Amino acid sequence: MPLRIAENSLVLFQGDSITDGGRKREVATDLGWGYPLLIASWIAAMYPERQIRFLNRGISGNRVRDLLARWEADCIALKPDWVSILIGINDTWRRYDSNDPTSVQEFERDYRALLRLTRERTEAQIILMEPFVLHTPPDRETWREDLDPKIQVVRQLAREFKATLVPLDRRFREVAMRRDPAFWAADGVHPTMAGHMLIAQEWLKAVGVRFG
Repeated sequence: MPLRIAENSLVLFQGDSITDGGRKREVATDLGWGYPLLIASWIAAMYPERQIRFLNRGISGNRVRDLLARWEADCIALKPDWVSILIGINDTWRRYDSNDPTSVQEFERDYRALLRLTRERTEAQIILMEPFVLHTPPDRETWREDLDPKIQVVRQLAREFKATLVPLDRRFREVAMRRDPAFWAADGVHPTMAGHMLIAQEWLKAVGVRFG
């Protein structure tokens, strides 16, 4: 399958700290040091003739409600051709560190609202990436009760909106059987560079890049 992203397309990455990757806010085109940079670099090297542009608007700490609140300025107004979203782990994390949960119903409502806006106000192709957590430290295992239903919501919304799904949770579970979870995400949430490369590879496969 050839690369699905057409010449001169604008690809927008959205999400929380995993997407943010320490990007410089004062530089609109800065991609940070994580998976968005890896994806953009790979595509630039392999398909230089297509001149595909990339923007990163991930913000550390964001939940799905935060994305919805800034969607007009940080998505619709940018007129992207592709929108890639990785969100959800903070909707779970805040339950455990701040006693500020996001119910599955709220998560689904707000996620569906921003996807509906994207469909109605842009012509963008949508990529939904599953949130994930690895069991390191061990207490992260208890987060499954909260996160698993939200992962199911993302899968359902991908079907409903005919979006491309990147099954990160399944993939991280697989690789954590080959090497300890901390190798991929030291705190179970924030990927190491190996973890970011894994995300980039799964994303690239989803848009038609083949490895090996």
